[in-house]
Amino acid sequence: MFALLGVTTLVLIAAVPGGLRSAAGQTNLKSPENVEVYIIDDTFSLKWNRSNESVTNVTYSVDYKTPEIDNWIKLPECQYITSTKCNFPSPDINVYEEMKLRIRTEKGNSASPWYEVDPFIPFQQAHIGPPEIHLQAEDKAIIINISPPGTEDSIMWAMESSSFIYSLVIWKNSSDVETRTETETVYTRAKIHKLSPDTTYCLKVKARLRWQRKVSLYSPVYCIATTVENKLPPPENIQVIAKNQVYVLKWDYTYENMTFQAQWLSAYLKKIPENHSGKWKQIPNCENVRTTQCVFPQNHFQKGIYFIRVQAFDGNSTSFWSEEEKFDTDTQTLIPPPVINLKPINNSLRVYIGAPKVSQNKSVYQHYPLIYEITFWENTSNAERKIVKKRTDFTFPDLKPLTVYCVKVRAIVEDVKWNNSSVFSDTVCEKTKPGNTSKTWLIAGICTVLSIPFVLYVVKVLWKFILYVFFPSSKPPSIIDQYFSEQPLKNLFLSTSEEQIERCFIIENIDTISTIGINQIDENHKKFNSQTSQDSGNYSYEDENSGSKTSEEFLQVETM
Repeated sequence: MFALLGVTTLVLIAAVPGGLRSAAGQTNLKSPENVEVYIIDDTFSLKWNRSNESVTNVTYSVDYKTPEIDNWIKLPECQYITSTKCNFPSPDINVYEEMKLRIRTEKGNSASPWYEVDPFIPFQQAHIGPPEIHLQAEDKAIIINISPPGTEDSIMWAMESSSFIYSLVIWKNSSDVETRTETETVYTRAKIHKLSPDTTYCLKVKARLRWQRKVSLYSPVYCIATTVENKLPPPENIQVIAKNQVYVLKWDYTYENMTFQAQWLSAYLKKIPENHSGKWKQIPNCENVRTTQCVFPQNHFQKGIYFIRVQAFDGNSTSFWSEEEKFDTDTQTLIPPPVINLKPINNSLRVYIGAPKVSQNKSVYQHYPLIYEITFWENTSNAERKIVKKRTDFTFPDLKPLTVYCVKVRAIVEDVKWNNSSVFSDTVCEKTKPGNTSKTWLIAGICTVLSIPFVLYVVKVLWKFILYVFFPSSKPPSIIDQYFSEQPLKNLFLSTSEEQIERCFIIENIDTISTIGINQIDENHKKFNSQTSQDSGNYSYEDENSGSKTSEEFLQVETM
């Protein structure tokens, strides 16, 4: 077996414990050496060397033990054998836990010490055996039935039987230059299409585990010849299209006036290693149809993955089944366009995205992780702006005031493996409001208009004050002004560059009394006072005398 498989075996060697007891009379026997353990699928193989070639007629026995077992258990296939190798099926053990093996040499009543192999985990050390295949031929296709590695009741791969990936290599047996085509499948039943009729093909298969990095050897080569070309070809280009609440199944066919039927199968059944040809079911409304399409309700299929096939027939003539089309309800479901609303806020535009409602007021988007592609543009411009949002409400800020903007949105399924999206929604346009800038200018204008009267009033008051201080308009009485015409009257609040000496006059007119100005000592406090008094004409004598006296005194002062 080891030479056939051509792989490196696992060598597990352990020292013989010195303290192990041996049977009586074992002094001439030694334990086996270089014990090798090799596991392929559910078959264990042990191989060892004799420790003493001179001793003949010896036998060997093997025991095993696991953590769940306290005592060593004998392997029935490996008791008192004369060969230096032993094959045995997997014991009823947990292949993910450690296992121990021990072996000894025996002759008569004598036995060598036990040789214990290092503990190992069977699943980790096991190799995948080449899968077995069974072939069926059509005119342009070959059906391959793959038996997973291991036995039907395999313990080693019981948890991994649905995790195998199979690689197929196929070629024409008659070609001088071998042209090979490689393909992979996760199903135990595969169909290779687009072959030539009446031609011999050969193929081989190997298996591997997706996560364990375990790969089997190729199976033996199998060859089979396709049949002669059938009278009716199978339908082609199968596709499923979702529309509203129904699916539309379409296909192409060469001839007209034919009858068709379509069937479906759950994808999980194809992973079960058994013949599932009898488990295909008829699609409602797709039996005995005369057109190259049929329509069936979406609620007929629960959420999941299915395979669909179509067959054509005309009287007693029937075509082979078409290629099986994989149908995922998630990716095929039609995503309706979203509903959008716009709300202008000053010079911004608020966008609200909603989902269409179905029965019982439920959103059609509730089962899908969606993002939204938004196309946004000014109504008078062709320059579009595109953004992607996950939120269903957001704002376009800093827009032009009193300008019309338009928006359209489509929903995209966020998971890239689905590759599904809706069409764009209806275009919605909205005009922005004046905005904060226009409002500010309006308020400023109102304030300006209201403040103009107040400003004019303040200016008027200030102007009057300036005129009063710097440009007084009042004049002295005309009877006094004629005597002071030679010297201009200066404003009492203004300082003069030099002192002024004013002439004094004596007015002897009894009807007028003049107060004579005198030199001002302090130029900052110069004052001029003029007063006239007109009496009724009745003066006492004392007043006359007093007036005459005063006149004389001033005259004396002048003559001096």
